[in-house]
Amino acid sequence: MAENTRALVLFDEKNRFYYTSFLSSFGCVIVCENKKYFITDKRYVTDAAKQSVGCEVIPLGEDGLYADVKKLLEALNVKKVGYESKTLSVAEFNRLRETLAGYEFEPADDEIADAQVIKRQDEIDKIAKAEWITQKALLNVIPKIKPGVTEKTVAAEIVYQMMLLGAECPSFDSIVCFGANSACPHHKPGDDKLEKNDIILIDIGAKYHGYCGDLTRTFCIGKPSPEFERMHRTVKAAQEFALERIKAGVSCRYVDTIVREYFAANGFKNEFTHSLGHGVGVNIHERPFMGPRSTETLQENMLVTVEPGVYIEGVGGVRIEDLVVVKEEGIENLATLANKNINF
Repeated sequence: MAENTRALVLFDEKNRFYYTSFLSSFGCVIVCENKKYFITDKRYVTDAAKQSVGCEVIPLGEDGLYADVKKLLEALNVKKVGYESKTLSVAEFNRLRETLAGYEFEPADDEIADAQVIKRQDEIDKIAKAEWITQKALLNVIPKIKPGVTEKTVAAEIVYQMMLLGAECPSFDSIVCFGANSACPHHKPGDDKLEKNDIILIDIGAKYHGYCGDLTRTFCIGKPSPEFERMHRTVKAAQEFALERIKAGVSCRYVDTIVREYFAANGFKNEFTHSLGHGVGVNIHERPFMGPRSTETLQENMLVTVEPGVYIEGVGGVRIEDLVVVKEEGIENLATLANKNINF
């Protein structure tokens, strides 16, 4: 093996999953010269050997994980270590550096993200399934959303429906907002009860085989107020405006900018308070990010959310979010089930 060989040393659960296709709560993946090694304990060794893809599974030794990492790196003649500077704790990094005294360290976060940003077809298929489960769960719950129900109850029912439909877990904590609470984009579901004609904002996602779904819909069961109808109409039009312009080669910042300009031209200059969208994969938020400071260009088979919203304190908010696959001349929208069946 070459002198000064470099290896990625990965402890983060989602990064380990990406490189092995095996979910576990413990272990380390080492990627070196196109070969992958997964060190893990007895709880996972048997299943990892059966389910992991393209990697050698190494049982944890008596001296512990860090000692095993050092032993393998020495066997591979590794001298340079690419590490996860954004997810390793200070204590973990210090221990790794002490164990691997004399090794050269360099952050590998951009390299890891680069590998994940353009999706393989099998990844797209899993994300599409996660998004289908997300949509179907919401459709199953909507008939149960009636005055008197609490935000917490709706959130719990959505998770229950996801699990029945084949999800392994939610991809993030569900956001369920009633009334004026919907003006807070990341409101945590509480004990507030739904009142007749309230705004209902629901932002949810299911995880399927390690990959995330993400969907937001805002609606009203009852008679919507004229203000809600104006907000909803404007947000929906802004989203359609963006979806029509997304394709490979388009700047992420450009898509975000045209939505902000659309809102400003329609009376909501300061009410859109977050970025337009983000990538989705093994992480619920990953590159590319579509925001005012984005420097990336959309490429074929990137996946992005498109989620414009307007929020008025004391009144409420409206956000509509679809998850789409970027194509050479447009998009593949994965939220078609919701678009066909939620007409508020």
